[in-house]
Amino acid sequence: MILVGLTGGIGAGKSTVSAMLAARGAVIVDADAITHLAQRPGTPVVAAMAERFGPSVVGADGALDRAAVAKIVFNDTEALKDLGKIVHPAVNREIARQALEHRGTDAVVVLDIPLLLESDRRKDIRGFIVVDIPTDLAVERLVRYRGMPEEDARARISRQASRETRLEAADFVVDNSGDEAALAARVDELWAWILTRPAATDDDLAPMEKLVAETPA
Repeated sequence: MILVGLTGGIGAGKSTVSAMLAARGAVIVDADAITHLAQRPGTPVVAAMAERFGPSVVGADGALDRAAVAKIVFNDTEALKDLGKIVHPAVNREIARQALEHRGTDAVVVLDIPLLLESDRRKDIRGFIVVDIPTDLAVERLVRYRGMPEEDARARISRQASRETRLEAADFVVDNSGDEAALAARVDELWAWILTRPAATDDDLAPMEKLVAETPA
């Protein structure tokens, strides 16, 4: 199993690159999708979030009001840290479980994680891939395609790792500032590069095994 990580700032197009890699045969472990599963109605994660942030973040049907949570945490550094403490353990266990399903195979497993730079998962991978675009272009796309107010877009970007920090950590950079054809060509180059990565060893995977074996609190 070749195990690599994919990340990028909000608005950079990480999900598009992830889909392109899947089309080329990669197994995608999607942290955002896993987070949504962990936050289904009735889960311990949602109960803990309601206790920390108040019952108003959960609707009458038990569904999490993600917009209400975002409004709280993106204006409060401590609240954002507390959110991470609630959500990340369950999500990290599931990321590890899904990746380990492919242990001993010739699969290319891509950990698609928005906060990969800040995550402990960095030490498990054999390639750190960053999807990159200039900040102003990211803001423009967030406003145009997601309907996000420019002030909110810039605020979200400012609370993530800086573009410079991500690029400094990258083993491979996917420039997504051009058109779809240019991006597809760069992803072809990325795919060829991934296939040169060494397979994950038992030592690489040991932290994941330990994480999966832990009993949730």
